[in-house]
Order: sequence, then C-alpha cells, then structure tokens
Amino acid sequence: MTQSWLDLAFLHWAADPADVAPLLPAGTAPDTLDGVTYVGLVAFRMHRVGLFRLPGLPYLGTFPETNVRLYSRDSEGRRGVVFRSLDASRLIPVAVARTMVRLPYVWSRMEVRRDADTLTYTSRRRWPGPRGAHSRIVLRTGERIEHPSALEHFLTARWGMHTTFFGRRTYLANTHPRWPLHRARLIDCDESLVTAAGLPEPVGEPVSVLYSPGVPVRFGRPARPGGIPAP
Repeated sequence: MTQSWLDLAFLHWAADPADVAPLLPAGTAPDTLDGVTYVGLVAFRMHRVGLFRLPGLPYLGTFPETNVRLYSRDSEGRRGVVFRSLDASRLIPVAVARTMVRLPYVWSRMEVRRDADTLTYTSRRRWPGPRGAHSRIVLRTGERIEHPSALEHFLTARWGMHTTFFGRRTYLANTHPRWPLHRARLIDCDESLVTAAGLPEPVGEPVSVLYSPGVPVRFGRPARPGGIPAP
C-alpha cells in the first residue's frame, strides 16, 4: 500500500503508562521516555492511497484524517503506534478499513484549510459515533527543526503500528523518508476525540506541538508475533 501524508499537525500530551496499558493489544506495553508515555492527536491530509504499485486514487484515496494514537513496544522490541481512533471524511475507505483491516476508522465531516502559515483542521463525527465527537486545531507553522530533541524523535520516529487482526496481534511496518519537522504555535485546540477514544481528558496545553509538510509512505505485509510476515 502506498500513500502520502501531508500537512501534519502533531499534538501530544504526557500520559501515565498505567492509564494507557489496558488500551493496548495483548503482548504490547506502553513505550515510554523517562518513564512517561504520550497521547497523540495527529491531523493531516491523506493523499492518493494506492495498492500493488497502482496509481493512487485521486478522490477515494484523498481526504482529511485525524488520529488519536498511543505508543507501544512489543516483546520483539519493535516500537510502534496503536490507533484508538481514525477519523476520515470518505465513507467508503472508512467502511473498507473497518471491515477488512479491523482498524477503528470513523466517518466524519472534515476540512483542512491553509491561510499563509496558518492551518485549521476541523472534524465532527458522523458514524458510528459517538456523534458530536469533534476537534478543531489551529496552528501557525514556524522554522525547520534541524536537530530534533529526544522527545521529538520519540514521538515521530515510528515505523509501524500494532493492532489486533482476528484476535491475533499484528505489526504492520511502514517506510518513509525522515520527517521534515517544523516548530509550530498552537493558536486553538477544541477537541473531544481523546476522551471519545477512552482516554482521560488531556490536562493543560500539549507538551509538544509540531508541523510537517509530509512524506510519501509505503506499507509492507503485516508481521505476526515473532517477526514473521503473514502470508
């Protein structure tokens, strides 16, 4: 599977690993930095999802998306993310992802707008709910980060996701260039997606706010526990 992730806003709050652990797939544990794990709210534009080296789809494969994600590590030492929700604005991709891949996609009314160096991401959930779950993120992009901090690297250098597929833990790896990261100033954040995903309400301002113009991405075959790719 190929796709591009464009105009990403990365918002992160610190979290207690004990709050996160029950929400992860069996066989994984919260990944931590100095004893702390994080909850991420990531808004972006999905661009031209494609399969088997075919050209990416211009309409069905192109849409805004906003994810609530956690950070995980498995017994093989692989670090990844776990998605608690993935809001997207195209109903058919949402239905396919929920049915075929068992990912928690939800259909939402969404928009990404840019005005010079200011981006606005809006989302309001339609199906399957909870109806009314929403997010509005407004940020202003800043200078390029030449040398990411340990925290910035921890939050963005992720090369796969952990999920459960028909009752079995699966690791789905991806490859993409190094993230081009920028400083960003959060102007507004009004959201209820984190609590809708079963997590405690974030307290205070995010500890990290980043922007990236994006990267092209390629996903490989899923791997079962032990690192063996599934047929």
